Amino acid sequence: MAKKKPEVKLRSWGVYTPLDPNSKELPQLIKMTRDIPCELDIEFGYIVNIKKAKNRKLQYCIYHPNIPDEDGNPLPPFDGEVYIKQNDWDFFIGDTIWKPVENKQGPWRITLAIDGQLIADETLTLILP
Repeated sequence: MAKKKPEVKLRSWGVYTPLDPNSKELPQLIKMTRDIPCELDIEFGYIVNIKKAKNRKLQYCIYHPNIPDEDGNPLPPFDGEVYIKQNDWDFFIGDTIWKPVENKQGPWRITLAIDGQLIADETLTLILP
């Protein structure tokens, strides 16, 4: 029997309250925007709602705008995977700005895929104030 096609809806994107890694609560939306102020400790990203995909693998990837590592080489994309926990699941994907903020400006592409099939692809642009 074929797997049901997941239903995916982009719920919000932009600036959020800080993510608490010890809480099951998602961060709260502060401002819906794709132009993010490039400021220290700002939390940004998006929330998707995924239905009909419980126990399937969700792959995420955050493409940084050529942020250099300690040796001056561009950081590789940050990626990983999680299992979808429920049949009606809200998921936050995002990042936070760290020092120095000047090299974090530019486009940040954030993708999600289920079992290798792209389901969300959003670019948020960090802009120095």
